[in-house]
Amino acid sequence: MAGFNKIFLMGNLTRDPQLSYTPSQTAVVDFGLATNRKWTGPDGSQRQDTCFVDCRAFGRLAENINKYLTKGRPVFVEGRLTFESWTAQDGTKRSRHRVTVENFQFLPGTSPGDVNQPGQQNEQNGPDSQTEQQTEPDDIPF
Repeated sequence: MAGFNKIFLMGNLTRDPQLSYTPSQTAVVDFGLATNRKWTGPDGSQRQDTCFVDCRAFGRLAENINKYLTKGRPVFVEGRLTFESWTAQDGTKRSRHRVTVENFQFLPGTSPGDVNQPGQQNEQNGPDSQTEQQTEPDDIPF
């Protein structure tokens, strides 16, 4: 049976990326992402739910994330879900899911020195690609 493992997330970094290197000198970056969901409850009250996700990227992608993103910055990530399990020091079995980032895009933020302001290129898009202006989250039809 064929499988499909693809995840798309848009949210804000919960902490600064932490860059490290494997023994073979491959860059690895770990960061947290918070995604928000807003809805109206049956009683008409506004509700909000936040989901915190651990993310990891490798290679040049990891170096770019470390260089350009900081805590609080909005980002769109594309990747796959991976499962990790281990035995803790106290002997208990532990596990978690993590997103292995395969691609990302800068999103416009609120600070004046943002990387992806309209008219500017970013490392991910390159000089020959066209960047489209982002719409506000309320304009998304889903």
